[in-house]
Amino acid sequence: MKFKIACWLSLVLLIALFVTVQKAPAQIPCGPTVTPLPTLFVNWPQFHYNLAHSGCNPYESILGPDNVRNLVLDWKYITFGGINSSPAVANGRVYVASVYVYALNASTGALMWSYSVVSDSSPAVANGVVYVGIENAHTGSVLALNAGTGALIWEYGTGPITSSPTVANGVVYVGSPDLNFGTVYALNADSGALVWEYRTGGPVSSSPAVDNGVVYVGSDDDNVYALNASTGALIWEYATGNVVSSSPAVANGVVYVGSYDQNVYALNASTGALIWKYATGNAVGSSPAVANGVVYVGSDDQNVYALNASSGALIWKYATGNAVGSSPAVANGMVYVGSADNNVYALNAATGALLWKYTTGDWVSSPTVANGVVYVGSRDDNLYAFHLPGH
Repeated sequence: MKFKIACWLSLVLLIALFVTVQKAPAQIPCGPTVTPLPTLFVNWPQFHYNLAHSGCNPYESILGPDNVRNLVLDWKYITFGGINSSPAVANGRVYVASVYVYALNASTGALMWSYSVVSDSSPAVANGVVYVGIENAHTGSVLALNAGTGALIWEYGTGPITSSPTVANGVVYVGSPDLNFGTVYALNADSGALVWEYRTGGPVSSSPAVDNGVVYVGSDDDNVYALNASTGALIWEYATGNVVSSSPAVANGVVYVGSYDQNVYALNASTGALIWKYATGNAVGSSPAVANGVVYVGSDDQNVYALNASSGALIWKYATGNAVGSSPAVANGMVYVGSADNNVYALNAATGALLWKYTTGDWVSSPTVANGVVYVGSRDDNLYAFHLPGH
């Protein structure tokens, strides 16, 4: 009898562990690499990985400093327009936007479906739906598409959108220029109905981050905003010295964001009080990634920076050959980032040493790393997938 009870308890614990691992990728903070179950396909479902936009995949265990030099091109898919969008990876498919929204087989690059739009927005995938912002001349929309078929579920009209949607607790958050002002929208994820909207003093191309019931977003009116995720009520705003198109990243009660005033800011997530700022040599439109107590961000001064997350002190910087508007992706001791010098780089996260790079035909978008594959778009019209030989 005791043996049966012990076996039953062991089975319950194993089931609980499996369920926890299945749910974990969207919720755990980014720190040391966490090894998933062998059968678990790890997703990168929206811009900069998760709701808080950490930019770090803690489940990547295939690629690392010891083998990243061996990366080779697995496949590439040519679209009908340059790709500024960052790919989303969900349930064996890659979703990316250009003059179409494309759904591709993550392993082969084969086209599953496409939907005709014009978009620089990075898709977000949640509960079998792809959400993306589009821009058509002076108007735009937020679209909800069936992730399996590409069929339109709903559309909500806005100004032309370059912001990437974030989906949290059944709500889609996204920014828009809306002509002479900017708007942050909260839309019901199932129906597209407006939940609330908040108007800023300038266009919103920054992608909202959501953490602990608060939406954080930048605006071209030079401000960073913290809004109540349920109501849209203003909690605080912080004035930088220039446009904030960078998307905030939130970690350990701190909001990290770049500004065109050439600074990277660390703000108290509850109050908006300045903790530190770090001056680069040019505009910072890149969105920071945060992992293991380090902030990684690009700048138009052609450098990638690694800063101490607590103090803002410089740990290292790496010079590329042109502006770095791409937002870094961090995984298993590596930093992946694109540059306007037409290269995607893999840098050692601890030292900044160059371990690998690949030259595309034009500017490179923000990379995505999942399941041992680096996905990145380029303005040369191609989506690239890199992997290790044999994987």
